[in-house]
Amino acid sequence: MNAFSAFLADSATMVRRDFRHTMRNPLTLFNAVFVPVFVMFLMVHVFGGAFDVGADYVDYATPGLIIMTIGYGIGPTATAVNSDMTTGFINRLRVMDVSRAAVLNAHVIAIMLRTMVAIAIIIGVAVLLGFRPAASLPQWLGAIGIVALTVLAIGWLTVASGLAAKTPEGAGLAGVPLMLLPFLSSAFVPAETMGPGARQFAEYQPFTSIIETLRGLLSGAPSAGPAITAVAWCAGLTLVGYLWARRTFTKRA
Repeated sequence: MNAFSAFLADSATMVRRDFRHTMRNPLTLFNAVFVPVFVMFLMVHVFGGAFDVGADYVDYATPGLIIMTIGYGIGPTATAVNSDMTTGFINRLRVMDVSRAAVLNAHVIAIMLRTMVAIAIIIGVAVLLGFRPAASLPQWLGAIGIVALTVLAIGWLTVASGLAAKTPEGAGLAGVPLMLLPFLSSAFVPAETMGPGARQFAEYQPFTSIIETLRGLLSGAPSAGPAITAVAWCAGLTLVGYLWARRTFTKRA
């Protein structure tokens, strides 16, 4: 077995380890799904009638809720990454013929798979609430692609923040800004309806372009401008998260 094959095998082993931990603690996945579902019900059936967005509110809000779901699933991953580092698990791999970097890859892969399951459930609930996407098959594939790129970027940022935190408790707080940022974007109301300051922040933060790209794809009317910006944000954040994680891991491992 060459080095690359061994690296892939080690990563697969670590992914299975992460999923065994998830099965032993299903509350992790439950919280990642339950909170966005509750917010969806709250926004659509309680507050939705107060917003004039020029379309059915559930169709408008679902893309933002999909992105919000990503933020609610990352806290346990940051904590797990930090625990691997602070409890000596990474150091124990020194005496084994196992790639320590595979642990980081496994956490990113695991968070992508868990988040995709949670998003599929969110979309199913949205359909029950009246969500009717007009996307064609290529547009659905584009929507899945932009979601996957977003999860990849957030996944590496989560791993990096988990490595950088001093304690598992501190790592668990890493996801709080990502939970709040969708509320300061065009997820639930158009950015142009916001007050000065908030409007400019919402227009230029990364989640808005990602949400607008997803909204356009699911409505059957994609726009190249937001899509290019969204892909650029995802690529940049992925690179930042990956380099930050590698640098921190090298210093601490």
